[in-house]
Amino acid sequence: MLGAGLLARALGRPRGWAGGGSRLRAALGLPPGPARPAGPPCARGLRRAGKLYRCATTEASQATLASVSPVFAVMKLDKEGNTTYFEKKKTELYQELGLQARDLRFQHLMSIATRNNRIIMRMEFLKAVITPEFLLILDYRNLNLEHWLFNELASQLAGEGQLVTYSLPFEFRAIEAILQYRISKLQGRLNTLQPQILETLEALVDPKLLSVDRSKLHILLQNGKSLSELETDLKVFKETILEILDEEELIEELCLSKWTDPQVFEESTSGIDHAEEMELLLENYYRQAEDLANEARELRVLIDDSESIIFINLDSHRNVMMRLNLQLTMGTFSLSLFGLIGVAFGMNLESSLEEVPAVLKKSQPAAGRVEIKNNLKAETFGLSRSTLTNH
Repeated sequence: MLGAGLLARALGRPRGWAGGGSRLRAALGLPPGPARPAGPPCARGLRRAGKLYRCATTEASQATLASVSPVFAVMKLDKEGNTTYFEKKKTELYQELGLQARDLRFQHLMSIATRNNRIIMRMEFLKAVITPEFLLILDYRNLNLEHWLFNELASQLAGEGQLVTYSLPFEFRAIEAILQYRISKLQGRLNTLQPQILETLEALVDPKLLSVDRSKLHILLQNGKSLSELETDLKVFKETILEILDEEELIEELCLSKWTDPQVFEESTSGIDHAEEMELLLENYYRQAEDLANEARELRVLIDDSESIIFINLDSHRNVMMRLNLQLTMGTFSLSLFGLIGVAFGMNLESSLEEVPAVLKKSQPAAGRVEIKNNLKAETFGLSRSTLTNH
C-alpha cells in the first residue's frame, strides 16, 4: 500500500484519487480489488460548506476583536522636536512597531523594558515607546502633563533644554527627559510635604499646650499618608533602575542606535562606550532618587520622634491632674475626720469626759442657754393657749 501511494504521487495524482486504484494495481501486477462506492455529492458539499463556515467565523471573530481594540491617542516627537498627533488602534500600532500585544499592556506602574529594538517605558501615568528615530507618548490626552508635553519635551529632544546627553543618540535624550520629569515630580511632592509637616509638628510639640489640637493631628495624619505614598513611589523607581543596572545585557539593549546605525556602532567600539554612558545616566537618577528617599526617611523619623514628645507632654499633664486629684481627695478626707469628731460628741454616748470638771464647767453655760430658750418657748406656748381659751 505504501508503494501504491508513492507511485500515485509519482504519477502526479493525489493520494486516494478516484479511478486510480485499478491502474495502480495493474501496474503492480495485482488483481483488481472490489469497487469502492463513491460518497454522495451532498456529503462532499457539506464538508466544503463546513470549511467555508469555519473560515468565515474566524474572519468575523478577528473583525470583532479589531473593532473592540482600544484606540490610543498618540503624540509623536522626532529628533528635531517636530510633533504630530494622531489616533491609532492598539492592534495597528503594535503591528506597525513590530511588537506583541502584551508589550503595550503597561501592567506595572513603573517599568523600563526593551522589545524588538524598542524601549517601552511607563512612569505612573506616562506611557512611552522609544525608537531610534522618534518618541511616542500614548494616551497623552488623559494625562496631567500638558505643560511638560507641549512646552518642554519637544525643546529638550531638539537640544534646547538642560539635558546632558545631546551629543549621544536620540534614545538617550528621550530616556533622560522622561527620568528627569519623574524625578522633578517626586521632588515637587517632597517640597510640598516638608514645610507642612514641620509646621504641624512645631505646633504639636509645644510644651505650653495642655491639650493636643485634633485638627493638627488630622493634618499630620494626612501628611503622613502622603509621605508613605511618596516613599513607596521612590522605592519602586529605585528598584526599577537598579534592576537594569544589575544586568549588563539590559543596559546594552537600551542602546538602540548601537545596533541599527553603523556609525554609532563604530563609535561605540572605537572610543565612546554607549553602554557605559547609559549606565552613568541611570546611576545619576538612581542617586537622585536615593537622596530624595533619605530626606523622606528623615521626615518619617522626625514624625516618630515628635509623636514620642507629644506622648511625653500628655503624660506630664496627666500626672499633674492626677496629683491635683490626689490633693483634693486628701483634703476631703481631712474635713471628714473633723466632722466625725463633732458627730461623736453630739451622740448620747457615755465617755470619761463627763467626769472631767473642766469639761462640765465649759458645758454649763451652754446648758443654761438651752434651758432659757426652752422656758421662753414654753411661756410663749402657754400664753397662746390661754388667749385661745378666752376667745
